[in-house]
Amino acid sequence: MTLRRGVTAASVAVLAAVWAISAYLLWQTTVPSSLHLPHVDTAATFSHAVLHRAQSYDHFASLLGVLGLLLSVAVFAVYAWWGPGFVRESAAGPLGTGMLLGMLGFGLLWLAEVPFTLLGIWWDRRHHVSHESYWKAVLGGWLVLGFAFALLCAALLIVMGLARLVGDWWWLLAAPVFVGLVALFAFGSPYLEPTHPILDPRLAATVGALERRAHTGHVPVRVEDVSGSMPNAVTEGIGPSRRVVLWDTLLDGRFTPGEVKVVIAHELGHAKRQHVLKSIGWYALFAFPGAWIISRVTRRRGGMGEPAAVPLALLTLVVLELLALPIQNAITRHMEAEADWRALQTTRDPKDAQSLFEKFVPITLEDPAPPTWEYLLGENHPTIDQRIAMVRAWRARYATSASAAQLP
Repeated sequence: MTLRRGVTAASVAVLAAVWAISAYLLWQTTVPSSLHLPHVDTAATFSHAVLHRAQSYDHFASLLGVLGLLLSVAVFAVYAWWGPGFVRESAAGPLGTGMLLGMLGFGLLWLAEVPFTLLGIWWDRRHHVSHESYWKAVLGGWLVLGFAFALLCAALLIVMGLARLVGDWWWLLAAPVFVGLVALFAFGSPYLEPTHPILDPRLAATVGALERRAHTGHVPVRVEDVSGSMPNAVTEGIGPSRRVVLWDTLLDGRFTPGEVKVVIAHELGHAKRQHVLKSIGWYALFAFPGAWIISRVTRRRGGMGEPAAVPLALLTLVVLELLALPIQNAITRHMEAEADWRALQTTRDPKDAQSLFEKFVPITLEDPAPPTWEYLLGENHPTIDQRIAMVRAWRARYATSASAAQLP
């Protein structure tokens, strides 16, 4: 018994060391460790009216998000107690019953979230942030729910099938399968989105110049028509599917060509630093311990090979996601800050970078200095104040050479 405990302790120590080393390597950044972000006087940067409107909108929107997270925990907590009763009434077999229980749980959560969804749309429309219709949101929610059902059934089929084959060790096999599926989705999802090439020849020429400056090689930059949503841009894909997608709301005239250039350079910074692949790496680091915890918790219901364990597994999953949210936000903010730095290094244009970030406040109604609870639970980007501070820190380092090397 002592030998077995020693082997177990040594195995845990080795796995913990591998996890820590992997996390350290993924955390590495090109932002200088000695960079000091100066204090930004929010009240002096933005007018009182703009600040008041942004704070009013952002705090309520963030509160809705937090309440939505708590609602998911509450719904699955009730379902974990009530759901196993359906096992006795099902004739679909263990795997079929498990999938039915999973879909029922997600269906109940979707129904509970409908009021929050409608309230969020009302709040966005009231502040002219979005013009999405209520019916479109509800019907779109049905489509999202259907897609979630398909993914959930596939996940439960994998987990329950492995659990019935290898018992409590299913997590060791399932975690790499899910990492592979996440990587496959990251590779294939760009091909599923309706986008079109940049039509403005001057903007297309700017993209080429930015690619040369950023040393990314050719990264297709395309445009997606989102009609009525907030301005945004994303970097997607892996290898040959890698691309930058600009939302058409970014090109509707509210932002200058120089500001759009900073956005594109930011996205190319994500591509250069392989942030999509790093995100998959971070997912893998959380997938293994998360799957192990689910396997331990669901033992009281017979393990994941039994359909009665599915509601408890769903509850455990959402609790783990809630607990990990501050860490995941910190990781994403870290990568976004690096993309901001890469954009400054590529464009050498602090003036347009600062004006871009300042415009985000009146246009997207983002609070430039949110309270701590909102920062930890809801902010997956650096705050506007932090982004402006980075611009000023960069200017302090490179002011003498910035204007001469600026892109046209």
